Amino acid sequence: MGSGVRHRRQAAQRGSAEQPRGRQTAGLGAALALVLALGCLLTSLLGAAPAALASLTNNNYDGNIYALYAGNGSLVPPRSTLEQALADQRPAVIVYYLDDDASSKQFSPVVSELQRLWGNSVELIPLVTDPLQNRPEGGPTDPAHYWHGHTPQVVVLDGQGQLLLDAEGQVGLNGINDAISQATGIAIPESFRNSTTVSINELNAEVVSR
Repeated sequence: MGSGVRHRRQAAQRGSAEQPRGRQTAGLGAALALVLALGCLLTSLLGAAPAALASLTNNNYDGNIYALYAGNGSLVPPRSTLEQALADQRPAVIVYYLDDDASSKQFSPVVSELQRLWGNSVELIPLVTDPLQNRPEGGPTDPAHYWHGHTPQVVVLDGQGQLLLDAEGQVGLNGINDAISQATGIAIPESFRNSTTVSINELNAEVVSR
């Protein structure tokens, strides 16, 4: 047999031996791509789980209630303290809340609407109550001085520290507006007096004044 024939046979045998290795490499690549895709899917599902389980009607911790249920994460942390507000003789609205309290969740759109209506006219101070528990209160500049131990609770003080409103639960927006108007000396526009809660989706709502 000629040398040329032997060379062709050897080349053909090498090619047939390399084909399975090529198919194995392609199979490993496809398997790796599948594993990566499943990993991404699992990560996205786990990331979406807290939002899917969040509810306005339970006492579970879902995260920042103002960002989640009022669409306004700018409310916390507050821009000022009660002590600083009173030192500057500025009216203050303290809202005591808990992130794992259904009533606080449901009240969060009212707090957001107060910020929209009154802006820089008052110091709006939403305070989570965990740090206030089981400690002595430090007088009129300490938020613990006004807290009753329940949430939500709203306290309105004028610039001299006079208590104008102290109420618990789902306090009506009109009553809070009346107290803020007294604290600031700003007359309440007629448009502030008619408010309604509008549901945006299963998690978010907003209080709209018309």
